[in-house]
Formats: sequence, structure tokens, C-alpha cells
Amino acid sequence: MGVSKSTSKCATVGIQGIAWSFGGMIFALVYCTAGISGGHINPAVTFGLFLARKLSLTRAVFYIIMQCLGAICGAGVVKGFQQGLYMGNGGGANVVAPGYTKGDGLGAEIVGTFILVYTVFSATDAKRNARDSHVPILAPLPIGFAVFLVHLATIPITGTGINPARSLGAAVIYNQHHAWADHWIFWVGPFIGAALAAIYHQVIIRAIPFKSRS
Repeated sequence: MGVSKSTSKCATVGIQGIAWSFGGMIFALVYCTAGISGGHINPAVTFGLFLARKLSLTRAVFYIIMQCLGAICGAGVVKGFQQGLYMGNGGGANVVAPGYTKGDGLGAEIVGTFILVYTVFSATDAKRNARDSHVPILAPLPIGFAVFLVHLATIPITGTGINPARSLGAAVIYNQHHAWADHWIFWVGPFIGAALAAIYHQVIIRAIPFKSRS
């Protein structure tokens, strides 16, 4: 919101700062919640793990509901503290930026979410855990870096969704027409990206024979 308010990007943290804040917070949240829920704070990640049969349908549905409710509450808190700034600068809602088509936005969300969800699969893979004992401890770090890098690439296109709950929370609280006009992109894109990552990891990567260190 601060970047949107500023007349000069040089006077703010800029896109790099936004990307770092998202990546750093994801790292912290995944690290803190991994031992409780497995770090499920993104419906797309939950959907991908469900397709890979790493959690039940019931648990996946409840996770997604709670993720969406949390995002709505979070956006509500931001609006409550700075309502004028919030409503005057787009409410943090994800939209396709001028100069890009809806297809561009959908593609950016698919690719960005694929990178994130594939990183989650790789960082938590049981094969790697068996070979490298440090992997479970460091798993939140590459996940956070993936979020950071995806934000750097896609903020200029869609504001970076890759998390349908985050997009829904901002859209519900901001509740203006243009926030809803492109909203489907931020569900369809991430879910397609997550499904592709699950298929790639489960069908192709997991098919590679496991070799332990001699």
C-alpha cells in the first residue's frame, strides 16, 4: 500500500521490497506452522498436495476454508488501520495490469504457482529427507525464496496472486468491480499451476530411482 501511495518508486521499498516482504513472511509462517498443519497457508499448495495424495479431501477443504477466512480477516485489519489509503490505492487487490491481456495474466499465475508448488514438493520430498537430514529444517527457506522470485517477475503483470486466498481476501474487503473482473484468473491460474506441479513431481520426478550415498 505504501508503494502504491508514493509518487516515486525511489521513495519506497519498490517492487524488490514488496517481493522480499512476501517471501520473508512466507518463510516465517511456513517455519512456524510446519509442525502444526504442515505449513498450509495457500489453497493452491494445499490443492497440489491433495492431488499428490499427501492429505485427505476433508482436511484439504477445511484448510482452504480457513485460509480464505484468514485472508479476509487480514485484509480487513489493513483496511481498518488505514481505510483512506486502502480504498484510494486499490486495496491490494490482484488485477491484470494495463498493457497485458487476461491470457498474459493467466499464464503468469500458472507459471508462478507451478514454480512455488514444485519448490514445495522438492523441499519436502521424502527421498531427499532420507538422504539429507538438513532438508526438513531448511524447507521453508527455498519456499520463501520461490515466493520472492515469483513476485519479482509477476508483480508488474498481475500484482502476483499465486495464492487464491490472498486474492480473495483483498477482493472481498476492497469490493470494487475491477477487483472482481479478473478474480477468476487468481483461482484458475494457481490451481492449474499446482496441478501441473503435482503431476510433474509425482509422475516424472518420483519415477527416478532413488540412490542412497555409498
